[in-house]
Amino acid sequence: MTVFLFLSVLVALILLGMPIGFAMALLPTVYIAVTDIVPMSAVPYQMYTALDKFPLVAVPLFLLAGELMNMGAVTERLLELSREMVGRVRGGLAHITVMMSMLFASLNGSAVASTATIGGIMIPAMKKAGYSASFSASVTAVSSTIGGIIPPSIAVILFASVTNKSVGKLFSAGILPGILVGLMFMAVSYVISIRQNYEKYEAPFSMAELGRVFLRSALALALPLILYFGIVGGVFTPTEAGAVVCFLAFLVGKYVYKALTWQNLREALSRTVHLTAGIFIIIAAAGPFSWLLTRLGALQGLENWLVGYGDNKVLFLLAFLAVILVAGMLADIVANLIILGPSLLAAAEKVGISDTQAAMVICVGFLLGTVTPPVGICFFTAARIAEEKLEKVAYALLPFIAAEILLLVLILIFPPLTGFIPELAGFK
Repeated sequence: MTVFLFLSVLVALILLGMPIGFAMALLPTVYIAVTDIVPMSAVPYQMYTALDKFPLVAVPLFLLAGELMNMGAVTERLLELSREMVGRVRGGLAHITVMMSMLFASLNGSAVASTATIGGIMIPAMKKAGYSASFSASVTAVSSTIGGIIPPSIAVILFASVTNKSVGKLFSAGILPGILVGLMFMAVSYVISIRQNYEKYEAPFSMAELGRVFLRSALALALPLILYFGIVGGVFTPTEAGAVVCFLAFLVGKYVYKALTWQNLREALSRTVHLTAGIFIIIAAAGPFSWLLTRLGALQGLENWLVGYGDNKVLFLLAFLAVILVAGMLADIVANLIILGPSLLAAAEKVGISDTQAAMVICVGFLLGTVTPPVGICFFTAARIAEEKLEKVAYALLPFIAAEILLLVLILIFPPLTGFIPELAGFK
């Protein structure tokens, strides 16, 4: 009953507009003040402990790398490449949006950054070409979740840091699901575009033009490959990889594409500080809140409840998915990954699901919460860019959400989807 009360108060505070980091820090503070069960210093101590993880240093580095690439004309080259590759299919701009999200994911790893960056370019272009504002916003928002699946993924880095799993292994596990969900989003977009008679890029296909655009984009595409193979090959750690990619992104943007100015660099650093602060406040607040739930037995209770369905695999999978999807709708992905992620992973491993399967379902499921109300930040960002009513965007999202839920089911019932590449890379 106490756990339910605290969770209800947390949801109420979030719905009333209190930042989730402050809400999570407030509840354990009040609990300690009322019960006097431990010294009040336990709250800042738990905050410090939550942040005292070396892999978290990679988060601001990847965010900065994404900002440098965005301001260094990398996004424009990805747009050209996406248009040549998929723009001639009916609903070409929607397919370009999905493809750009897939390519941008391999450079940035942040769903919110992908929504803001790609949405700022593609949503106005789609509306001008005759696409509905609701469809433009929905395909942009949901495609941004690919940024948390295809490596480098900030969500995966956070999850690996709290579960002591290999970042390289989880990066490898996200490659096939990320590509598959992108293709699924394109299929949904194609069906909708046929029904609505949306446009397609009419210029005739030219292999020479594709080759020219590919060469212009080659350096941008090489960066994620350097990052991934460097981590998997043991050349550098994820944190070192973030620093390497930042340095390379600066060189490419400044001296190769010659679009990155010193003013851009200052803006990139400023945005990175703001984004990092927002993420780390939530990570810090998750420390005492997780301590509170552990003290009340909620996390162990959740794990035991899920394991109780272990004899019936279907019931377990339904309960597992239900917890992830509901939690994703009600709380921020960072908080969910840190607080619920370890218990969910432990329950899945106890019933025989591999760590790569469970980790991908947890990360993708919580990412889905970024496009669903009431706290879906990508949902609100895309709707605001499109200047469309929230209820219309929410309705347009339904077929895409169904496709992503189908992906979760496929990951759970088909282990090679997340296990093949990690095994190929030599992970046990």
